[in-house]
Amino acid sequence: MKILVGMSGGVDSTTVALLLKEQGHEVMGATMKIWSDEMHKRLAPSAKTHSCKDACYGPNEKEDIEKARELCNQIGIPYYVFDCSKEYEKIVLENFREQYLSGRTPNPCVRCNSLIKFDVLPFLAKQSGLEFDKFATGHYVRIEEKDGRYILKKGVNPKKDQSYFLYKLRQDQLANIMTPLGEYQKDETRQIAREHGLDVAEKPDSQDFYDGDYNELLDVKPKIGNIVHKNGKVLGTHQGIWNYTIGQRKGLGIAYAEPLYVVDLKKETNEVIVAEADATFKSGLIAVDVNWVSIPELKEEQNVTVKVRSAQIPVNAKIIPVGDSVKVIFDDMQKSLTKGQSAVFYDDDILLGGGIIDEIF
Repeated sequence: MKILVGMSGGVDSTTVALLLKEQGHEVMGATMKIWSDEMHKRLAPSAKTHSCKDACYGPNEKEDIEKARELCNQIGIPYYVFDCSKEYEKIVLENFREQYLSGRTPNPCVRCNSLIKFDVLPFLAKQSGLEFDKFATGHYVRIEEKDGRYILKKGVNPKKDQSYFLYKLRQDQLANIMTPLGEYQKDETRQIAREHGLDVAEKPDSQDFYDGDYNELLDVKPKIGNIVHKNGKVLGTHQGIWNYTIGQRKGLGIAYAEPLYVVDLKKETNEVIVAEADATFKSGLIAVDVNWVSIPELKEEQNVTVKVRSAQIPVNAKIIPVGDSVKVIFDDMQKSLTKGQSAVFYDDDILLGGGIIDEIF
């Protein structure tokens, strides 16, 4: 087959390209450019103060592109770069800003994967005249077809599984995707790269989408408001609710007899609400903007496991359809559930679907 591989300049995507070529496929590499020249100019002074080396979005993108080009040359496959920066800023960054300024904590990687990496990038590649049968990436997930439907499953290594970030993928996207590393352990991937003399074998994984101060991306002036205990007592002031996250304990700048945690961010009153540790535990949530992946829909309540953070070990819960939304009731109370984050539902290693946390109770 003709296969286009999404290249990041890291060990995973490079190993995928190598494996597919060794299997006899006609392989091409492609990278999406998402850091615009305008963003570079605006953030040039601050960008020099941090490396962004552990991020996929940042001023070091040019170095990653050159590294990906070098690796493709080393493997012996053609390489292309497609400018997705306008789409990225409109689809991912605008949503990121809107959500943060509303007191929510979005996951831009989820949005980027479904709408940019697996949508805009292959679209622009085909629009440019490239012909390919499949689009491959270095994600640690498995895709299988069953009864005419594509099933998304966790990677065999639970510590490296990346299915959480892909729950918004559509059936038409899954039909054209290959993820060869779903059957591999990370150590195996690095060993393959070592055996082929690729210096990227020891490159650390990206840890976040941006390595700098989020205020640089929000581009907003401070908005002074009160830090308020849940009992109504004003304890201090803040410079903007977007500077805080649910469950945060350190850096609050207030004095109190007991440790306090952020339990709510109120856009309407511009307040950061804090309380003692027990107030951070909640029994359930409502998820909206739900996407069902491995099943057509949720027809009745079902016992599943749920992840509300990418690195979390899935926990037991019951999910109940409520119109287009899903009510999630956990077997055990969960700490610091956060509006704007994703709740992703599993049946063993099969990803059923997921949605955005909209209400918490």
